[in-house]
Amino acid sequence: MDNRPIGFLDSGVGGLTVARELMRQLPHEEIVYIGDSARAPYGPRPAEQIRKYTWELVQFLLTKDVKMIVFACNTATAVAWEEVKEQLDIPVLGVILPGASSAIKASKTGKIGVLGTAMTIQSDIYRQKIQALSPDTQVTGLACPKFVPLVESNNYQSSLAKKVVYETLKEMKGRADTVVLGCTHYPLLRPIIQNVLGQEVTLIDSGAECARDISVLLNYFEINHSRTVAQPRHLFYTTASPKAFREIAENWLGKDIHVEHITL
Repeated sequence: MDNRPIGFLDSGVGGLTVARELMRQLPHEEIVYIGDSARAPYGPRPAEQIRKYTWELVQFLLTKDVKMIVFACNTATAVAWEEVKEQLDIPVLGVILPGASSAIKASKTGKIGVLGTAMTIQSDIYRQKIQALSPDTQVTGLACPKFVPLVESNNYQSSLAKKVVYETLKEMKGRADTVVLGCTHYPLLRPIIQNVLGQEVTLIDSGAECARDISVLLNYFEINHSRTVAQPRHLFYTTASPKAFREIAENWLGKDIHVEHITL
């Protein structure tokens, strides 16, 4: 057993979609979450800047004595995951490979779409991972730069969100039977995305798939949290407004949480 917490990092609130799934699947595990909302979105930023910010988030989590770090951010995974994984002596998990693997299993036509930030799509990492596992699969990527600001501003259920999603996804309609939500912010827009693409399209939540891999790694390294703890203590940190973060987080997680502001 290892009763240290699991660290989650994201450019903002999107990684909460991964945290929620982990809480559901592994209710005894404790979480330390850091969301860099003050500098979100990461997607339009240069790779070197994303790498620098990601390392700052990693260093913060290491001060909390975490036993594992989860990159609950596709952009950070695309840019810095390999590098960080090689340099740390604790498990480091990204969201891209679990999402890619699940999309391959779900697709019946071999045509997969990927929605992501500008940097994630530009990196071409989803196509590379998918075609490494399934060479004949066709992958169509689409950058959705307006999605993260909608979520970070708590407008993901608004009429504006419906309009933005419709305009953005027009060119993806009919091009894939399975579409990866290649940014952990996007599941908060899932009902709108599903409505626009059609009910026949299978949406893959890369964050939810990642939570299953976390469970596998905890078992493999034998670092599960003791099940004797009645109420796990989760810690949430943001570089922006704790109030704004808490509103979105409590709505999404369905529970009251405490959020602290930090400056990196």
